[in-house]
Amino acid sequence: MLQINNIEVMYNNVVLVLRGISLEAKEGKITTVLGANGAGKTTTLKAISGLLRPERGDITKGNITFGGERIDHLAGFEIVKKGVVQVFEGRRVFVNLTVDENLIAGGHIEPSTAEMNRRKEMVYTYFPRIKERHTSRAGYLSGGEQQMLAIGRALMSNPKMVCLDEPSLGLAPMIVEEIFGIIKRLNEEQGVTILLVEQNAALALEYANFGYVMENGSIVMEGEAESLRTNSDIQEFYLGMSEGGERKSYRDVKTYRRRKRWLS
Repeated sequence: MLQINNIEVMYNNVVLVLRGISLEAKEGKITTVLGANGAGKTTTLKAISGLLRPERGDITKGNITFGGERIDHLAGFEIVKKGVVQVFEGRRVFVNLTVDENLIAGGHIEPSTAEMNRRKEMVYTYFPRIKERHTSRAGYLSGGEQQMLAIGRALMSNPKMVCLDEPSLGLAPMIVEEIFGIIKRLNEEQGVTILLVEQNAALALEYANFGYVMENGSIVMEGEAESLRTNSDIQEFYLGMSEGGERKSYRDVKTYRRRKRWLS
């Protein structure tokens, strides 16, 4: 469904952030992109969503296609109309609007009131917790409820693909499991393709079908989620486990050894 073909992204015509990355998100699947802070994960999502230019970023090489059509030259609102939406890191709901009003804002491209109401009821079916708070201002919701609202708002545009940026960030483990369970249901029941950016490698690989690992603006590893989860490098560098299965400190990982093993 989505293909990123050897793109480079530069900010202010000076800082090279993405260094010729290529990846794809297959239709009806969950694809995850793993990596530490600064690896280039969020920049990748912004490149897909058409949100680089407001931050003085540009795709200087390569292209992005969605459903076989190039989208890297389109504005953000045009990409939403094509069926690609992004849920931002940190949720970014409209805190002074009610839950209902936030959802209506997410469905602004739909001219039919009846269809918008149908989608809103679909969102409330998956997120009954925010239905109970539908008249409350979003700023008074808990962090988990705001994340549910942010995902629900994205669903209001009837997307073919949803890009999720760190949905587990700052949330309690039980809430994270609940939200990821709903994401899995949306993928299986509604057929929504998911591109998931996460630092929590164990959680992401539990729910994803395929994964990529990014470091310093490059893809250093890719494969089926199960094979990545059992890979000794992934276990050591992202799950903090040695080959014997015991936990180890990240301080024990030698960076020169890490780079050598990625390159090999």
